[in-house]
Amino acid sequence: MSKPYDPSKDGAEMNFKDRMSYGDYLSLDTILDAQKTWTDTHDEMLFIIQHQTSELWMRLAIHELNAARTCLLDGKTRQAFKMLARVSRIFEQLNSAWDVLRTMTPSDYTAFRDALGQSSGFQSHQYRQIEFMLGNRNQAMLKPHSHRPELVALLEDELKQPSMYDVALRALSQSITLPDEVLSRPLEETHQPHAAVQEAWSQVYRDPETHWELYELAEKLVDLEDYFRRWRFNHVTTVERVIGFKRGTGGTGGVSYLKRMLAVELFPELWHLRTEL
Repeated sequence: MSKPYDPSKDGAEMNFKDRMSYGDYLSLDTILDAQKTWTDTHDEMLFIIQHQTSELWMRLAIHELNAARTCLLDGKTRQAFKMLARVSRIFEQLNSAWDVLRTMTPSDYTAFRDALGQSSGFQSHQYRQIEFMLGNRNQAMLKPHSHRPELVALLEDELKQPSMYDVALRALSQSITLPDEVLSRPLEETHQPHAAVQEAWSQVYRDPETHWELYELAEKLVDLEDYFRRWRFNHVTTVERVIGFKRGTGGTGGVSYLKRMLAVELFPELWHLRTEL
């Protein structure tokens, strides 16, 4: 019988006293101690970890969107493409998380749902920040965070910056003239579909060779919203499968509220132009 393999004989470090270890670098003690359950039910751990990991992915999405916006403002379009593509892949990961959560049955969830109190994913400030960054700037959604002034300040600061779509429209206007009311819209307001914007993007799509970077930027944004829509749809499906049409723990209409969110368009003209091409 051969002896068990010893990685140290091939040079692997085995002693991490006074050295940086894997757990040290990733602060794993902090992360793995963060799963505080409120009941003794089996599936509560799944529910907590699914939402915690989703928040970590959203943190990375915010990091990438901030960098992509800065690159676009600085004219570094190609660098922004990589970051936007990464955000799409992040939402692909978030979509996969619903597949795991859907293994939880209504009976499993009902066993610990009361322990949630009024807490709800509706109150995720990072999700709200991503929506604001992408252009859905519904200021009424600041209210769920009013008990945390620092979070309201963070979100209000985001509303003072151009959204990702605002930055894309600025880039578009450098090649094709857009009306002043489009470019001078108050930043804290959500962009509304505009015929001139749709016509400008349509020109890009009719002649992609002439406007290649704008064409690629448009498709990166459509790709991102595609994955974002899938995330919302999977959210609706998961909630309906687990709680039916009960009201959400945070007081929303549950499935009815989530279905209403499916109608929200982040980059409307990029979708509408496809009909007329």
